[in-house]
Amino acid sequence: MATRKYNPVTPGTRFRIVNSFAELTENRPEKSLLAPMKKTGGRNNQGHRAMRYIGGGHKKQYRLIDFKRNKMGVPGIVKTIEYDPNRTCFISLIHYKDGEKRYILAPQGLKVGQTIMAGPDAPPEIGNALPLKDIPLGTIIHNIELHPGQGGEMARSAGSAAQLTNKEDKYAVVKLPSGELRRILSTCMATVGSASNSDHNTEMAGKAGRNRWKGIRPRNRGVAMNPVDHPMGGGEGKASGGHPRSRTGKYAKGLKTRHPKNPSNKYIISRRPKK
Repeated sequence: MATRKYNPVTPGTRFRIVNSFAELTENRPEKSLLAPMKKTGGRNNQGHRAMRYIGGGHKKQYRLIDFKRNKMGVPGIVKTIEYDPNRTCFISLIHYKDGEKRYILAPQGLKVGQTIMAGPDAPPEIGNALPLKDIPLGTIIHNIELHPGQGGEMARSAGSAAQLTNKEDKYAVVKLPSGELRRILSTCMATVGSASNSDHNTEMAGKAGRNRWKGIRPRNRGVAMNPVDHPMGGGEGKASGGHPRSRTGKYAKGLKTRHPKNPSNKYIISRRPKK
């Protein structure tokens, strides 16, 4: 993992810090695993703007990722480590022994030429996917399922990882990246290792145009609006705007938004620590 800092030859490069992409081995994706991505510009099927601050952005295609890791017992060889414009961590192209090709989320430390496998008989090594009941305690994992067969949903972004801390009957206790302790069915799959590109949080855009490349338009502040447009708008001069809140009136700092009767509350042993 390494980042690259630019010399301040222009205002846009003065604070720019980007990934050096030293781990990547290929810059062209596998064509058979691409799908089109159509931009909406925040408009719905009637052409009305349904979401603000969306527009433009570089053209890109979606990479079909195998989040389920349901190719049980078939070894595969890591062919490439690639960049994916749709996510923060890198992806890896796997050639399986039966001839099939699939993309997976690349864990930290995965090397080209390495053999990986999924299934209860796979060894708990980096890149292998196993049910939680077959993973040793204390193992660092990512791409964790919440429901068996549904596909990994948790700990998928760059550098994120969870830890298997305990096993209770049919449940496994996992410490999530947020610090939350949660019970998950032990038949759910998870991948050993942490997600790649751990230096992603140290990157700096350097200029506003980089957000435009991502399809993000400028977002104006609520205190700069009129009272009819935002709860924090209005006032004479540079008024503070009152309590920070969203456009719909919900408090933005400190208000708990999780429903107190959420059915999954019974699986949470302890919530994430307060800041």
